[in-house]
Amino acid sequence: MNVQHKTNDLSAFWMPFTANQQFKKNPRIFVGADRMHYITDDGRRVLDGTSGLWCVNAGHCRPKIVEAIQKQAATLDFAGTFQMGHAKAFECASRLVNIAPKGFDHVFFTNSGSESVETALKMALAYHRAKGNATKVRLIGRERGYHGVNFGGMSVGGISNNRKMFGALVSGVDHLRHTHDLSRNAFTRGEPQHGAELADDLERLVALHDASTIAACIVEPVACSTGVLIPPKGYLKRLAAICAKHDILLIFDEVITAFGRLGTPFGADYFDISPDIITTAKGVTNGVIPMGAVFVTSKIHDAFMTGPESMIDFFHGYTYSGHPMACAASIGTLDTYQEEGLLTRAADIAPYWEEQLHALKGMPHVIDIRNIGLIGAIEFEPEPGAPGKRAYERFVKAFESNLLVRQTGDIIAISPPLIISKSEIDQLFEILKKVLKPTN
Repeated sequence: MNVQHKTNDLSAFWMPFTANQQFKKNPRIFVGADRMHYITDDGRRVLDGTSGLWCVNAGHCRPKIVEAIQKQAATLDFAGTFQMGHAKAFECASRLVNIAPKGFDHVFFTNSGSESVETALKMALAYHRAKGNATKVRLIGRERGYHGVNFGGMSVGGISNNRKMFGALVSGVDHLRHTHDLSRNAFTRGEPQHGAELADDLERLVALHDASTIAACIVEPVACSTGVLIPPKGYLKRLAAICAKHDILLIFDEVITAFGRLGTPFGADYFDISPDIITTAKGVTNGVIPMGAVFVTSKIHDAFMTGPESMIDFFHGYTYSGHPMACAASIGTLDTYQEEGLLTRAADIAPYWEEQLHALKGMPHVIDIRNIGLIGAIEFEPEPGAPGKRAYERFVKAFESNLLVRQTGDIIAISPPLIISKSEIDQLFEILKKVLKPTN
């Protein structure tokens, strides 16, 4: 017999990436949102210092997005895209490739960043097979990388806590060294000076496995979920050159860095790199409706278009790929980005953001501060025997002080909506200064 729960009973929902027992003793509940703020169940306005979950780039409850969803729900609520189509999917794809880096002329729709990564990895494997290189089956990720929670993404990912509970994962995967180097790069503003040579670790893996077995290398331009690890100057260009040399596809996981976070439409634009595949999600719909989009160059796309016209060219997809509601939300989001100049606004406000963030240097137990675009991170010296405790306590205190930040290990990450004003930046860092005062 099923137990009947009250509608506000917290026990029914097994929350993701959450200490459920702890949370449900002292829950943090939102009931509303408006532009830069969340509203809690006790009526407080909490400044959103994390764009929801790295996704609400244009701020909350924006009119054009809301209107687009409402209209679409009353017009065409669902239409599949397996051997059928609807206008919004084609309009959305065209709008997206128009802002993509040069050469990215095709989009494959998914429903999340995790699905975008799975899609990109399968594309890479299938591409080499289509080109007659069936031995290219290995995938290279990077230590401390985060590429979602599906099996392929976990396998190329390099965050141990996300992997250790699930066994062997996907075979044929190896990892580059991460780029975090506190001894040489602590308190760097922007891209660190030291560490470009770490890209050469890919040559080590080529020597170990042979290039004829390696299909793709996937990295985040900025490794955000692990605590904002910013690539050293020249690192990504060096990595791209090694990939090109050995016919290894380079996949940029831009689930976070796409759609204006660095002050350019894509991270590939910021770093002036031309990868082969770009994965996105989050900001593609401002986080309002789940959606992902995998961008590919014509080189990748056209390799699949060589068979009979009536034959399926890529045996992959999802029921909700190109969902009408998600496409409408994305178009409303793109309209908002365009009208308010949000894809490049972070470049203008980033210097002010940088100054306010680095003013926290010298606060108790702070061992590093990092920034790029409209992203920041504060790393704490771990408390002996209690890793992550300092950052978690400060995350909770920030929430109690009406500021939402992200905690990962001993790091606090901040990435506010791209509409944030200078006065709101001031407010954000005034709260953080008070939060960081504890001396324990």
